[in-house]
Amino acid sequence: MKTQKIKISGKVQGVYFRASAKQKALNLGLQGYVKNNQDGSVLMEVEGNDEAIGEMVNWCRQGPALARVSEIRVEPLQPQNFTGFRIER
Repeated sequence: MKTQKIKISGKVQGVYFRASAKQKALNLGLQGYVKNNQDGSVLMEVEGNDEAIGEMVNWCRQGPALARVSEIRVEPLQPQNFTGFRIER
């Protein structure tokens, strides 16, 4: 089990990024959360196997159709033992 923090910058708020990310995470069997940051970016913490996290990171480089991703940063985290995947307000 691996945990990663993913910060996505660009035009990523108001484009269904969080809802799309949740659907993708659930499809990949990932646990964690996604939320909007005050600075206009989206923050995600995901937990799962290497392959699923890799797929999620690759998806984040593009995001949903209306998103325009300019930067993505990925950092390892200590395991959080998340249950399910949620959108945080």
